Amino acid sequence: MTFAPIDDGDGVRFPVKVVPGAARDRIAGALGDALKVQVAAPPEQGKANARLCEVLAVALAVPTRAVQVVAGHGSPRKTVAVRGVDAATALARLLPAR
Repeated sequence: MTFAPIDDGDGVRFPVKVVPGAARDRIAGALGDALKVQVAAPPEQGKANARLCEVLAVALAVPTRAVQVVAGHGSPRKTVAVRGVDAATALARLLPAR
């Protein structure tokens, strides 16, 4: 299975594998059906989740408030919902042709 955001009404949902405490924030690419995202923030008091939302918002060109962790708050595997973007646009912005 490969990474593919799913249209969800007014936005998309997709699985994310978060690696907190990384040297820098970056979208590392697809990891099976999930998007792998490295964040410098530590995995404590929601800091890594907040930074994940910020990194995805910048990549998707949406406000940070449009990105929300909807499942897996305390786990490295999460489900993220993003309002204001469709699946094709999200895929193109998150995994641009290299």
